Amino acid sequence: MALLRTLAMLAAICSTLATDGSGRAAAEEPAAYRVEVSDVSARVGQPQVMLATLRAREGYRVLKGYNNRVIRLSSLDDGVAFDSKVVPASLQDDSLVFAVGLRATKPGKHPINGVFRVGYIKGDSEFAMVSIRLIANVTGIE
Repeated sequence: MALLRTLAMLAAICSTLATDGSGRAAAEEPAAYRVEVSDVSARVGQPQVMLATLRAREGYRVLKGYNNRVIRLSSLDDGVAFDSKVVPASLQDDSLVFAVGLRATKPGKHPINGVFRVGYIKGDSEFAMVSIRLIANVTGIE
């Protein structure tokens, strides 16, 4: 019985940690942007570019002049090397586009992640800077 209470308490704690202050699941996309990123395949050792796009949702605009960027790029298993750990965004058609230069360092599927650090404007007076997770896979081909 004590084991069941302990497991129930752990489940409640995990559930609480997995939500933000509004009760939404932390893995949900942010309200301001729709994230578009595709997994890529690259020959081992050959340069490749992964494109990631953040499109402002209706009612939101890109905060221009802010240092919109993706940071903290990493590979779970060191199977991917990045040209830079920080990649600035370019503004294209009211969307933020990130061209992440990388190379697969070994064959196989390698999970990668990073953090978009971007700003948005909502209406005439609300603006914010937010962090959004970048999650993708790079497959190294021999």
